[in-house]
Amino acid sequence: MRHFSSKAWLLPFALVSGCAFDAGEGFAVLEPSVEAAYTPLSGRNAGDGYQALASDFQLRMDTGTVSLGSIDLLASSGGGGSTTFDPSSPPPGYSLCHNGHCHSDSGALVDYEDIEAELGGGGSTTVTVANLPVDAELDLLSPSARGLTCEPACELGRTTLSRGRWSVTGLRMTGSVRDGRVPARFAGALPFRLTATVAGAEATPVAVLTGDLDVPSDRENAPRVELGLKLELTPALFDAVDWAAATPGADGVVDLDAPVNAAVRAALLEKVAALSPTAEVNRGSR
Repeated sequence: MRHFSSKAWLLPFALVSGCAFDAGEGFAVLEPSVEAAYTPLSGRNAGDGYQALASDFQLRMDTGTVSLGSIDLLASSGGGGSTTFDPSSPPPGYSLCHNGHCHSDSGALVDYEDIEAELGGGGSTTVTVANLPVDAELDLLSPSARGLTCEPACELGRTTLSRGRWSVTGLRMTGSVRDGRVPARFAGALPFRLTATVAGAEATPVAVLTGDLDVPSDRENAPRVELGLKLELTPALFDAVDWAAATPGADGVVDLDAPVNAAVRAALLEKVAALSPTAEVNRGSR
């Protein structure tokens, strides 16, 4: 009769379970997605598809898209020191400083201001835990969630995601504006268009947005993380725009990319830069 050792029977289970609980590996696995939407507000309905603005103008969006380069998922780590940060001569542990961040020896991307805080004794440094390439134009009027991949991986070690940093590389809009005041500041409906885009990986984005996150990756929380990232635009985006100062072109359309409308365009893009993306987090077992 053959006899089997109980220790030998347990060995495969120990190997499997040991792999799942190695310290610092596989604490959480992200399943990220992104969505962008223009959302009318029920309290601003002015009829015929127009939304009332704080300025008493009324705006209707006919088409709208936003292009995203990528989204960085950031976490904070401890730091310390006391010296001056110079991007042209980075401190030990950092190299290749450009476009507002440096490459750390760990492979993470670290913002200039966080390196300055670290060197000045600020106590913490923000590091990029994962990068989510998007490289797509999202329809604001027909929103749908788009699944994303992670670089270098969607599997996280022990950390807590605290912030998302979005690179907006394009914004296209068409619509029309009318005046709700009597007497009106201009007659009829004024069509407008905006085409704000950048080209090339090293180009300055149209806007860099940040949104808060609270996603711990540890043994106390379920490992599977559905991370639904969303950028929502509403008519409030246009509240600060003085449409009476806009100048139509020969075709009767207000081209916000024309030099004559630079001030109107700047007011709109300033509001875009102040947008805060949100995140919906759902957790479960693998």
